Formats: sequence, structure tokens, C-alpha cells
Amino acid sequence: MELKVSMSYVDDEKFEFKNSSNNSVLVDMYKPDQKKNHSPMELLLCGLTSCAAVEIVSMIKKRRRDFKDLKALTSSVRAKNPPRYFKSINIEYQIYSSDLTKEEAKRFISLSINKYCSVGASLRSDTIINHTFKIIRNQ
Repeated sequence: MELKVSMSYVDDEKFEFKNSSNNSVLVDMYKPDQKKNHSPMELLLCGLTSCAAVEIVSMIKKRRRDFKDLKALTSSVRAKNPPRYFKSINIEYQIYSSDLTKEEAKRFISLSINKYCSVGASLRSDTIINHTFKIIRNQ
């Protein structure tokens, strides 16, 4: 399967990308006080978190567990010198379910990140991906 995106220059630190469905996203590398869009590295964190999330939700539903919502907070540590790759990534998922067990959640998240997520498999082999979770009941 081939994926394609096209890029257009907006300014020296900002670009627009379109996919084959003509959906667009702006990416900028402005300093934090001028930031208006995601940076390329932030998009990579979004990709990893959401790629695994799709699999987590699928596994919960296939097991016929109650599923109400899924949220996540992802943080990272980057190398100090260029290329400033991710040394470690930490994802905390909040799963809203009345009957999902801790063992199931741990297994589903681990499988999602380590076996099924294409984004995770595309990261450097020395990038450490940590994951934790909380199960929120009756919300």
C-alpha cells in the first residue's frame, strides 16, 4: 500500500500538506510563543497515540466489553543534539469502561503499541515507549 502526501510552502517555517483525499494539515516550526499548528514531532506523537488507540478500541469492542471513551496524554524526551529523535515516549491512556479488567487493558495496550501499531514499528529501535493506563468507571 502506497501513501502519498503533497506539500506546499507557506513561509520559511510553515507548510501545508494534503493527502490523496485532499484533507489538509498545516505544520509549523515556529518558536513556542508564535506556534499555531503542530510541529512534525508533535504529529508523530499524535500518530503513535492514535494508531494504538484504534487497536485498543477494536480489542475492547471485540471482547464485548463496555466502552464509553478513550483519552490519552502523551509526553516525550528528545535527544539534546541533532537529530533530536525521541529517546522515550510515555503514553497514559484513560479508558472509560464499566467492566474492562486491568489485565485486559494492560494486554490490549501492549499488543496495540508493540505488535499492531505501524507508527510504533516505524520509530527508532532504541526509542523506549512506556505506557500506563487508568480505567475510569461509571462516567
